[in-house]
Amino acid sequence: MEQQDLNKRLLLALALSFLVFVGYSYLFPPQISQPVAEQNVSTNAAPAPAANKATPGVNTPAAQQTAKKAPVTTASGTNLVTVVSDIFKMSIDKLGRIAQFELLEEKYRNEEGHNLQILGANEAKPLEIRFADAKLNEEAFKTPYTASSTGTLDAKSGAVTLTMTQKLSAVTVTKTLTIQPTGAYTIKVSTSADVPYFITPGHRPMADTSMYMLVRGVLIKGPDGVITTIEDGDAKGDEVVKNAKIASAFDRYVATMFYDFEKGMNVSVLKEENGNPLIFVEGRQNLQLGGYIGPKEYKILKAINPELTDAIEFGWFTFLSYPFFKVLLWINDMVGNWGWTIILFTLLVKLVLFPLSYKGMMSMQKLKDLAPKMKELKDKYKGDPAKLNMKMMELYKKHGANPMGGCLPLLLQIPVFFALYRVLLNADELQGAAWIPAWIDNLAAADPYYILPVLMGISMWFQQKITPNNFTDPLQEKIFQWFPVIMALMFIIMPFPSGLVLYWVVNNIFTIGQQYVINNAYKKQKAAAAAAHKKGKES
Repeated sequence: MEQQDLNKRLLLALALSFLVFVGYSYLFPPQISQPVAEQNVSTNAAPAPAANKATPGVNTPAAQQTAKKAPVTTASGTNLVTVVSDIFKMSIDKLGRIAQFELLEEKYRNEEGHNLQILGANEAKPLEIRFADAKLNEEAFKTPYTASSTGTLDAKSGAVTLTMTQKLSAVTVTKTLTIQPTGAYTIKVSTSADVPYFITPGHRPMADTSMYMLVRGVLIKGPDGVITTIEDGDAKGDEVVKNAKIASAFDRYVATMFYDFEKGMNVSVLKEENGNPLIFVEGRQNLQLGGYIGPKEYKILKAINPELTDAIEFGWFTFLSYPFFKVLLWINDMVGNWGWTIILFTLLVKLVLFPLSYKGMMSMQKLKDLAPKMKELKDKYKGDPAKLNMKMMELYKKHGANPMGGCLPLLLQIPVFFALYRVLLNADELQGAAWIPAWIDNLAAADPYYILPVLMGISMWFQQKITPNNFTDPLQEKIFQWFPVIMALMFIIMPFPSGLVLYWVVNNIFTIGQQYVINNAYKKQKAAAAAAHKKGKES
């Protein structure tokens, strides 16, 4: 690849990689189970997990196999208790588990006006206990709990406490659950005998069935602060983290998690049949854990414990996405509108990268002017690559052109774009957030009038028209000519969040303005150089 084509080819690679990145997940969407409308009875829970290798007495291969093969059936019947706050409705079944969690806020309602229920019908439920002993485990899944309260508990004005008891042949299990109005809770488990068991925050929520390339799975934060993420389909089944601080199972916007920042938790991961991870925490005779179920909203998690905000996951680009997210939150706290927040953040990114963009675009201008001379050299030395390269370098040096000058700004834009793409796709704060209410009343949903995708295509086309290019490959040039049309159509066909498209449109507009500034600066620079050259000749 010749150096003078490198900048454009990098841009082409960025464009095509984006098409692959977002297009593949649309054409080949993951198979996601649909949550049921109402879940009072859970059936056929998954088999018991392999015993945690750190657990005394159950770390032999024979004991692990027994635990894995333990048959599990569930008791039938209606829910034991329902807990209601202003923002959620929690159903607790007769096995002492959170059978369903329903979000009551309007922004989570679907097109039919139904509230969002986040737990899958046939998946392991939060607070489910599994014993290492197969016979005891089978008995436990057939024996209902009794509760200190029945019916409905009102958590709108403050915390409510529920005590549930299960009497088994070899042990009595007592769960004391204190639930806060936010979805935070504490769970205390005590057993009358010291029997090995495991408790889970449940299978990850299944609240989003969109076809984007999203991160779904589990997140575990170790005692050293290292965060391990295991996505759906990637579980090995032998993952163990001792003294973990956070164990979270998460979907796009919501999560169910346990946490213990003082003593830590011994966490093991069970590999389900489809390769999805399922978290278990090793139990003790007297166990107390913090818990949370609900949206991964930064302010809610921070209010519970600032360290819980680490459970907000943005995938591969979290190292960059998370700082971007914090800056977006800071801007939104000042302006109070997520649409204007995105616009101001885009401007901020442009200003930070402007010095590099300026150098890169000026180099591209010089290369455009040198294109005829470069073609002459190619024709003259086409049979001698070494000589051609030497003459090219002499030409660049003479005119102060850097063929690599435009690479760094383009390379920087790639992680910036994908990191922001992850934030705008996964941040719960954008759900129900309006920009211009009469037009965009939900930045997490697609533009209902397709105005933003059309503006994106037009702005991309105009940006190309004013940007210098030095294509030598006709195929590359044709791809770039049609790329704005392809992107506009893709954003119309695929329901991309309007917040993401807004960023792209605004970024294009700022880039156009930036290009005009640089084009004018280059003209002045050329005029000044020509005047100096003329003056030098006259003298």
